[in-house]
Amino acid sequence: MGTFLHRLDPRTKLLLTALFTTLVFLMDTLPVVAVQAVFFTALCLAGGIPLKKVFPHCKMLLALIALVIVLHLFFGRGLSAGLMIGCRIIALVTLMPMLTMTTDPQLLAFGITQLGVPYRAAHVITAALNMIPSFEEEARVIMDARRLRGMQAVRFRAYPAIVLPLMFKAMRQAQMAALAMDSRAFGAYRTRTFIRKTKFSALDWRAFAAGIVWSGIVVPANYFFGKAVLCPT
Repeated sequence: MGTFLHRLDPRTKLLLTALFTTLVFLMDTLPVVAVQAVFFTALCLAGGIPLKKVFPHCKMLLALIALVIVLHLFFGRGLSAGLMIGCRIIALVTLMPMLTMTTDPQLLAFGITQLGVPYRAAHVITAALNMIPSFEEEARVIMDARRLRGMQAVRFRAYPAIVLPLMFKAMRQAQMAALAMDSRAFGAYRTRTFIRKTKFSALDWRAFAAGIVWSGIVVPANYFFGKAVLCPT
């Protein structure tokens, strides 16, 4: 059955992801934003997602956060503002794996359509998510092949040699997907049926309650810290 994240209904995960994403952007004090980043990372680990998959490009992420902090210092926004943006980036990066890595694509498409989104849009979303692991694996194979030939795959000049094969692969996959969809008359009907469906369980209602409690904690805390900064004693 997997962890509690795997057992949640996809609609629950979609709604909670939307709620948490909104909170990430609404909270504007460093302590609260930092706590959110730590909390979401802990949720990923508790849900059985390895840290390596949560942050697959750790060096690039750290470089981006460092660049954001430097730019905020350069333009006079201050270290606190730069750190807050960095924590927001970490929080957003950790939210997506909790949805995509713990949900079957078919169930995710079912959950999206049950929330009122047309199934054509749901198919586009899930198809794009399905292609990401394939492209990551293909990029890894290309870089390994270049290393075996004594080439440096990480230099900037080597990126075109990596990107071009990925572009050709994307075009081939798009053509094959379009042919498969046309042969099955995809889009001929306004609605569609699903082989696999899910139902809300007690775990889903507890997850909703936890999301409401979390919102009830961070929103007043954000107000408290914001007031403390504006009106120091």
